[in-house]
Amino acid sequence: MTLSKFAVIALVVSSALAATRADAREQSQDDRPLLGTPQTVKDLHWGDVLFYFYQGDYLSALTRLAAAQELDRLRHHTSEAELLKGGLYLSLGQHEEAGRIFKALLNDNVPLDVRNRAWFYLAKVWYQRDYFEQAANALAAIHGALPGDLEPERHLLEAQVFMYLNRYDEAVRVLERWQPAGDGVDEWSAYARFNIGVALARQGRIDEASRLLNAVGQIPASSAELAALRDKANVALGYAWLKAARANDAKSVLQRVRLHGPQSNKALLGVGWADSAEQRFRKALVPWLELRDRNLLDAAVQESYLAVPYAYAQLGAERQAAEQYALALDAFAAEEERIDRAIEAIRQGRLLEAIEQHDVDGRAGWYWQLKTLPDAPESRYLYHLLATHEFQEGLKNYRDLRIMQRNLASWALSIEAFENMVGARRLAFLQRLPMLESTLDGVDLDALEARKNELALRIDAIERDGDIVGLATQKELEQWRRIERIESVLARADHSDPMIQEMVEKTRLLKGTLLWHLNANYKARLWRARKELRDLEIAYREARRRWVLVERAREEYPARTEAFAGRVASLRPRIEELMARLATTAEAQSRYLASIAVRELEAQKERLAAYALQARFALAAIYDRAASGSVGGGE
Repeated sequence: MTLSKFAVIALVVSSALAATRADAREQSQDDRPLLGTPQTVKDLHWGDVLFYFYQGDYLSALTRLAAAQELDRLRHHTSEAELLKGGLYLSLGQHEEAGRIFKALLNDNVPLDVRNRAWFYLAKVWYQRDYFEQAANALAAIHGALPGDLEPERHLLEAQVFMYLNRYDEAVRVLERWQPAGDGVDEWSAYARFNIGVALARQGRIDEASRLLNAVGQIPASSAELAALRDKANVALGYAWLKAARANDAKSVLQRVRLHGPQSNKALLGVGWADSAEQRFRKALVPWLELRDRNLLDAAVQESYLAVPYAYAQLGAERQAAEQYALALDAFAAEEERIDRAIEAIRQGRLLEAIEQHDVDGRAGWYWQLKTLPDAPESRYLYHLLATHEFQEGLKNYRDLRIMQRNLASWALSIEAFENMVGARRLAFLQRLPMLESTLDGVDLDALEARKNELALRIDAIERDGDIVGLATQKELEQWRRIERIESVLARADHSDPMIQEMVEKTRLLKGTLLWHLNANYKARLWRARKELRDLEIAYREARRRWVLVERAREEYPARTEAFAGRVASLRPRIEELMARLATTAEAQSRYLASIAVRELEAQKERLAAYALQARFALAAIYDRAASGSVGGGE
C-alpha cells in the first residue's frame, strides 16, 4: 500500500470518528420533554401554553407564555413557566436568553427537581456554545436523577463533554457507570457503548474499542436509527483496523454494513483496500467496480475512480488501467462543470428559494431538519452541504428568520382589524352612554339606604317592645284591625243586652286566638326578618359597589380605549421596523449560506482536481512505460 493510500485511510478514519461525535451530539439535541412530570393545569392560560408546546409550535407557545406572564396569569406555575420559557428559547436557538433564564432558576427558592432540570439545560446551553468546562460544572451540580429520558441523555451529554475536553478516561467511566433500564437495547445505551468505543479508538486502544464497537455493530436493528448506528460502528471499527494494518479484521467488520445504506460507500471502499493490502487485487476490484457505478458526489466513489485503475495496474493490465484513468479524468471534468453550474445557481439564490418553497412545515425550532430535498439541479449537492454542522445551523437560522417575517406579515394584516376594533369600541360607548347615564341617574342609592336603615330601626323596636303584631302578615293585620273596630263598637253598646254580651265574648275569643297565633310565630318571623335584613344589606353593598364600578367605567372607559388605540398605532411602525431588520438579516444570512455552500463546492472541486492530477500522473507513467516497450497486455 502506498503512502498516499495510508493518508487516505487515515483521513477516512478521522472523518468517520468525527462523524460519530457529530451524530452523538445531534442525538443529544433531540427534542426531549422540557417538563419533567405530567402537568396538572391550575391556570387556564398555562393549559393554553402547553397545548401549543405539545403540538411542537414553539414560537406560538413562547408568545402566549410571555403574554400570560406579563398579565400575571400563571400564579400557580411560576417556576415551571420559567423553566419552559428557557427551554423554548433554547429550542429556538436563543442560547444567551435561555442561559439567563436557567441561571435565574438556580436558587434555593426553586424546587430541587426544577433546579436539576435548569442545571441540565444550562449544561446544554454551554455545550452548544462550546463552553465545555462550564457544561461539565453544570452537570456536576445536578443532585439525584432527572425524570424520564433526561436521565440517560444527561449521562450521554456528560460523556460527550468529557470527550470534547480530551478527558477520555472520565468519559468511559461515566458511560460504563450508567446502566440503562430494561433488558433490551435502547438507543441511548447503544449510543453510550458506541461512544465508549470511539473514545477508546481515539486513544489507540483498538482491542478494547473493538469489543464495544463489535457489540454495537451487531445489535438488532429495531429502528432505522439503530441500523444506521450499527453501520457507523462497523465502518469506524473497520477503518481503525485498516489503520492498524489488520486488513482481514477490517474486511470482516466492513462486510456487515448494509449494501445500500448511507455508510455503504465507505464500507465498499474499505473492503477493497483491505483486499488490496493483502495483494488480492482481483477481489478488490469487485467492491470498487460496484462503488464506481454510484453517485460521483460521494468522496468514496470519487476515490474508486482511482482505485479501480490502480488495481488493474497492480494486476499488470495497464491497458485497462489507462482506459480507467481516462474515464476518471472525463468523469472528474464533467463533475467540475456541474459543480460550476451549481455554484452559479447558489450565488443567484436559487438553492435557498427551492428549499423555502419545499418546506411545508411552518413551525420554528432549533430541532427542525430538512426531510426531503427540493427538485432542483443544485439539490444533488445538498446532501453533502447538510452533512456540515455549519450549514445546518445556518439554514435553521435562515428558516427561522423567514418564519418570523411571515409572522410579522400576518400581524401587519391584523393591525387594520385592531384599528376597526378601536373604532367599534368608541361607537359602542357613545351609543350606550345615554342609556347608562339614564340608568345611573334613575337609581337613588341614598334613598334606598335610608329605607334600609328605617327597616332596621323598626325591627329593633319590634324586638325591644316585644311587638308581636308588628310582624303580622297583611291578612293578620286586617283581622286585627277588624277586631279592634268591633271592640270599639261593642264598647259603646249596652252591655246589659245578652246578645251584646255574647258578641263581646266571641270577640275576646277571636282576639285571643289571633294573639296566640301571632305569639307562636313571633320568633320565627323575627329570625326571618333579621335574615332578610342581612340579605338586604349585602344586596345594597353589592349595588353600591357596582354603581361605583359603572361610574368609574363611564369615566375611565374612553381613556382605556384611547390607550389601546395608542398601542395599536405604535404597532405598525414597530412591525415595519422589525420587518426591515429581518429582511436585512435574512439577506445577510442568505449570503452567508451561499458562501458556505460555495466554499464546500470549491473544496469538492479541489478534491476532484487533486484526483485528476493523480490520474494524469498515473496515466503519464503508463504512457512512459508504453513508450519504453514495457506495457503489459490486458486481462
